[in-house]
Amino acid sequence: MEAMTKISIIVGSSSDLTILEDAKTYLEYFGISHEIKVLSAHRQHDELMQYVRSAETGGVQVFIACAGMAAHLPGIVSALTSCPVIGVPLNASSLNGMDALLSIVQMPKGIPVATMSIGGAGVINAVVFAAKILSLSDPVIREKLNGFHKNGSKLK
Repeated sequence: MEAMTKISIIVGSSSDLTILEDAKTYLEYFGISHEIKVLSAHRQHDELMQYVRSAETGGVQVFIACAGMAAHLPGIVSALTSCPVIGVPLNASSLNGMDALLSIVQMPKGIPVATMSIGGAGVINAVVFAAKILSLSDPVIREKLNGFHKNGSKLK
């Protein structure tokens, strides 16, 4: 993990990495340190638990968890941390991501996950939402967000 990593993005499969390409541009624009991990909630649950706990103590302030189908990843991450968790449903099944959306949005009380839209737009919105969370204590990110909104929510 990088020193002072503020956002951790977790995907359940390496096949999900391509959807994060545009997110990197937004993270760079906002100047937010981040790391991307591939950890399955189903196949690597011990490693996921260890990673989330170490990332939180290492300075991660927001987790973005992207998952398709049953989409347990965001909920498990939320159950393991007191940091905000943003869930992004991915289109990984014949249900076009609706299964993932419903899985992420229907969390039990006390295990909140902020849920974005399905797919690429959801990933970008997750990054912008994470920037808004971080801007509460970071005036540099707040200023970049102000410019972003003045520019019609587009990168310059």
